[in-house]
Amino acid sequence: MKSTTVRRATLSIAVVAALTGVAACGSSDSDKGGDKAAGKGPIHLSPIAALRSVEKSTDQADSAKVHSTTSLGDIMAMSADGALTWNDGLKGNLTITYTGGQMAELMKKAGTQSMEARYLQDAYYAHMSETYAQQAGGGKHWIKYSYDDLAKLGGASGSYMKDQLQNATPNQSVKMLLASGDVKKVGEESVEGVRTTHYSGKVNVADLADKTSNLGADQMAALKKQLSQAGITTETIDIWVNDQNLLVKKTEKADTANGALNNTTVYSDYGVKVSAEAPPAGDTKDFADMMKSGGMATGGTGTAS
Repeated sequence: MKSTTVRRATLSIAVVAALTGVAACGSSDSDKGGDKAAGKGPIHLSPIAALRSVEKSTDQADSAKVHSTTSLGDIMAMSADGALTWNDGLKGNLTITYTGGQMAELMKKAGTQSMEARYLQDAYYAHMSETYAQQAGGGKHWIKYSYDDLAKLGGASGSYMKDQLQNATPNQSVKMLLASGDVKKVGEESVEGVRTTHYSGKVNVADLADKTSNLGADQMAALKKQLSQAGITTETIDIWVNDQNLLVKKTEKADTANGALNNTTVYSDYGVKVSAEAPPAGDTKDFADMMKSGGMATGGTGTAS
């Protein structure tokens, strides 16, 4: 494989993987909470009032382990495992593995089906394969993606993703349901051996972005256009909440122009210690510099968005 092909494929994959991975994880919960959340019995409130308690309890937790699976038509199937903290901006590490679809094939050609994504407050770093490092990375294994650079690359959707990443907490799905006002209690269920209450609702994606982002009017109009072109209109969200008012599981489903989008995320071990530091500078290439050299096709970010 030519080095330019490896570079373009792996750069696109890194964008999709890291952004999809964290977006999938940035929305629900687990089974260990802080003192303020502990000791509460089953929720006997209206769905909206109950979810406000869930939102508060999860915000008070500092970190959690996450496991998620995501699929998008025949483009990709992937899993993400790791831990994230959100006490002072999003930080953490995820191991992202492609298990099917076109991107799994690209990853095989690029030397591996897994990559490490490391998230810091102003950027994330993708650890690529030895094949990538030798053929396209000048011997360097890490790519640095500044959120500012991604915002420029993706236009309105990039700006929205930057906003979501820098303000991410693990209960975004709760906030989405609260912002939509469309939520109902489904019933009591056992998930991962934990007694939970199941809630469900449907979200208008464009309207939600308008309510929850810091985008200007022009950026918002452009984002709505991009969402329309991508065939994304509504998203169905289900969440399962334990007796400490913390999320144990969430699912998100939507139809897109590229096929059905499905995500399931399970959280555990609230309060787990999480550390994330920038990789060694000598083993890191900057995404913006690679863009200047013509090494990246821009399609990856559009898929992630």
